[in-house]
Amino acid sequence: MRDKRLQVLASNLAGYSIDVQPGDNVLIDMIGSERELAKLLIEEVAKRGGRPFVETSDRSVLRTLLKHATKEQIELWASFDLKRMENMQGYIAIRSGENANELSDVPGENMQLYEKLYRHPVHSEQRVKHTKWVVLRYPNASMAQLANMSTEAFEDFYFDVCNLDYAKMDKAMDPLAELMSKTDKVRIVSPGTDLTFSIQGIGAKKCSGHRNIPDGEVFSCPVRGSVQGTITYNTPSVYSGVTFENVSFTFENGKIVEATANDTAKLNEILDTDEGARYIGEFSLGFNPHILHPMKDILFDEKIAGSLHFTPGQAYEETDNGNRSAVHWDLVLIQRPEYGGGEVYFDDRLIRKDGIFVVPELEGLNPESLK
Repeated sequence: MRDKRLQVLASNLAGYSIDVQPGDNVLIDMIGSERELAKLLIEEVAKRGGRPFVETSDRSVLRTLLKHATKEQIELWASFDLKRMENMQGYIAIRSGENANELSDVPGENMQLYEKLYRHPVHSEQRVKHTKWVVLRYPNASMAQLANMSTEAFEDFYFDVCNLDYAKMDKAMDPLAELMSKTDKVRIVSPGTDLTFSIQGIGAKKCSGHRNIPDGEVFSCPVRGSVQGTITYNTPSVYSGVTFENVSFTFENGKIVEATANDTAKLNEILDTDEGARYIGEFSLGFNPHILHPMKDILFDEKIAGSLHFTPGQAYEETDNGNRSAVHWDLVLIQRPEYGGGEVYFDDRLIRKDGIFVVPELEGLNPESLK
């Protein structure tokens, strides 16, 4: 018997998230062993008059491929998949792999080739900019372990988060998006963090289930050369299969001039991918009421209630500061009291303290209002 929660999720993804229209070509990109959700998505896309296409892949196979790939091979691979993506109006990715660190031993130069020659043109430039897309994880024992939960408890948590009333959340985001659009100076203060930058003229974008599931953030972007000071992130993050902890950046005139972590050498190798990787491409406040603790999964961690992320690399077109990079790395700082607390100021006005919005117009984004 099919899990009714899966049916709801599939319907929400095809209907609410990417709004499949008759004649839309939709690529369902299935990473890992999950099959039931892929079947339900095929049915939901077809029910709406769309044309479903399916790609299935495995991270362990990708690992072996990347370890032996040549520059010419990756370029040819990218040309095939870019042509396919150019013919898609919609894209749904389900990531259900068992091992978050599967790519950790792929040589750094091979990962850089993959990011630059494949991921950047196919996904950052074509899929992100020219399709209706949504990306989600699928619950499994590995994710439950990362979240320090039993598998069954994690599945209940997952469906609470993913089947949240995102239409209600969308309306509650309006005042924050409006305030961000009018703000010039932002200051962030937390243990190990005192950071200032401008978002003047950049605008703001709501994220309420149309791009990621789970969701719950409003993002903008710093004026490229405006970032000054230091930020110390308190959330572990997996990038290219490597887990980074205690990441700290010091900025001068927008550029990361010092970067340290548990693996400082590997961190700086990523930041040296290209010139834009040492500049910031996104600033966002997260507030999903059901996500409280990190689980080394960016799709969840960047939505943690009372968090923010400050992202080295590529800027989004919707809030564009002109920064271009093969890197886009959402590193997370949680400011709730149990994580050290902290404040966010817009134009010298305190708008969030210890993870709770403290100005009347934003109180609708606090946990008790969104659950």
